[in-house]
Amino acid sequence: MAKYLVIVESPAKVKTIKKFLGANYEVMASNGHVRDFPKSQFGIDVEHDYEPKYITIRGKGDILAKLRKEAKKADKVYLATDPDREGEAISWHLAAALKLDGKKMYRITFNEITKTAVKDSIKNARVINQNLVDAQQARRMLDRMVGYRISPILWAKVKRGLSAGRVQSVALRLIADRDEEINAFVPEEYWSLDAVFQVKGEKKPLTAKFYGTVKEKMEIHSKEEMEKILEAVKDASFVVSDVKHGERTKKAPLPFTTSTLQQEASKVLNFSTSKTMRLAQQLYEGVDIEGQGTIGLITYLRTDSTRISEEAEQMAAFFIKETYGENYLHQGKVKKDTDKKKIQDAHEAIRPTDVKRLPAMVKDSLSRDQFRLYQLIWKRFTASCMADAKYHTTSVKIDGGSYRFTVASSSVAFDGFMQVYVQEEEEKSGNTTLVKVLDQQAELTLKELEDKQHFTQPPAHFTEAALVKTLEELGIGRPSTYAPTISTIIARRYVAKEGRNLYITEIGEVVNHMMKQAFSSIVETDFTATVEALLDGVEEGTINWKTVVSNFYPDLDKAVKKAEEELEKVQIADEVSDVICEQCGRNMVIKYGPHGKFLACPGFPDCRNTKPYLEKIGVSCPKCKKDVVLRRSSKGRKFYSCEGYPDCDFISWKKPEEEKA
Repeated sequence: MAKYLVIVESPAKVKTIKKFLGANYEVMASNGHVRDFPKSQFGIDVEHDYEPKYITIRGKGDILAKLRKEAKKADKVYLATDPDREGEAISWHLAAALKLDGKKMYRITFNEITKTAVKDSIKNARVINQNLVDAQQARRMLDRMVGYRISPILWAKVKRGLSAGRVQSVALRLIADRDEEINAFVPEEYWSLDAVFQVKGEKKPLTAKFYGTVKEKMEIHSKEEMEKILEAVKDASFVVSDVKHGERTKKAPLPFTTSTLQQEASKVLNFSTSKTMRLAQQLYEGVDIEGQGTIGLITYLRTDSTRISEEAEQMAAFFIKETYGENYLHQGKVKKDTDKKKIQDAHEAIRPTDVKRLPAMVKDSLSRDQFRLYQLIWKRFTASCMADAKYHTTSVKIDGGSYRFTVASSSVAFDGFMQVYVQEEEEKSGNTTLVKVLDQQAELTLKELEDKQHFTQPPAHFTEAALVKTLEELGIGRPSTYAPTISTIIARRYVAKEGRNLYITEIGEVVNHMMKQAFSSIVETDFTATVEALLDGVEEGTINWKTVVSNFYPDLDKAVKKAEEELEKVQIADEVSDVICEQCGRNMVIKYGPHGKFLACPGFPDCRNTKPYLEKIGVSCPKCKKDVVLRRSSKGRKFYSCEGYPDCDFISWKKPEEEKA
């Protein structure tokens, strides 16, 4: 009997795929990448046509030895790494590291981990796509060049441990520019005016908003302008000058891409981008469902396409007709987002692998957060295949003297997709209905005028969701890069996250200033977007990958040499804490080590006292009412305990919350 070996990236997929393929298939995992650039060297030979140097990643020797042993025994080896550029490159590295014979080596990809998809992929096995590999190699080399040439300058001029990155530096600049915009913002005064009317025969009053004159819309900028209007309308006779009835359509949403999933999960579930991707990966790779075994619940999570397969569309159509009725089904083919110029369209949108697998059916087999994310994906996909919602609208113009007030209302005529999925802004607005159907020329009695002073607000700080949206709109990065980019700038402490908002730190400002001063092209959004377009050209086979690399490096090298000579050293002051050093009486400062924050005496080397930094989480100890602090175990795992430890023995692996009254 023939023997086949299937190699996947993640051990989590092994059990799921093995179940689909039968006894003559062995399924093993590479545990991600197996080869990379050496850590101690640049790894790119700029003198010899930019040849990359790859070595086996430390710790992967045993895995590769086991894979080689099985590969020798197999009649065919199927490389089933993820269906994207990075996955293609991992397959290419595996083929090289395992010295696979091209005649028995095949590349397979599947957009979802289901029996049908996995078996179809084996039927449609192909050779490795070198264009995809080269696009990934070029990206990796560009990132390596920026990181390995610029980071040492930051170490020398600021402090060790800092890093620069091709995409992260642009993300940092966006946040820095927004913070500067907020700091420079000058509020402007404006006023609003509401008129409260009594309608004949109605108990409930009607509130209308100031529009302007009967001829044109106008803004109220000062108290003087407001007083002039109040004087003119307080004794005026008010009459309904126009009533318009209409219908408004709200289109069903598109299914999720990586970017829109990250944005919606942030807004609705308050998930960070990295948490969303981690949970989505689990749902994609497979979850143990009671009575059914391990099942992949969603399709591949890294995509910028809103396309869905005909099979999925037909399955959704049948489900919607059976569950909600034919009038709830979207008429015609489900729309696709064709406006975006940068869509790769290599994968489908993110959707459930089986729309009939309702969130409630799998709830008991999922963690709370897995369930919430699956439910969000299921609802969004199902809604995308449903009919548009329809509203009845009414708009009324009310004139008094030479001024006009307006009131508008809407009510749902047909809920359509909103039967399943209501977006946050829709929930907040809801239905607005007039007190009654008003007739044209009806006279109204003015009860009250409500004038309010306002000031314009500065732009909002970036949230993770808003930053992802901006990066995507500017064409910076790709679906797989958003979450790691944001995680990196937070981990490097260039950016602080408070609540949902991202704020640039002092060290972030210094790094951003240096990057703008010495490497202005790298932090230009247009330049970074152009590089992404060039990488897309490599993937399509229209641009040679070494051309991209060789055009980039000489300018970088020149800028690095200039920066080494001209940039001045910057001293970053340590953050002073309120903890007093018991040995010398100074206020201890917060330092950063390999395992995070710690407290050190600023009197070093005379005083060498250090102690753990205990970060308060704003919750009182349930036993003694002192503060609960965040600590780390010897293995680096977070836990929470009373700051009075060991006198108080309260401890919890889960983050405690203050009791609600």
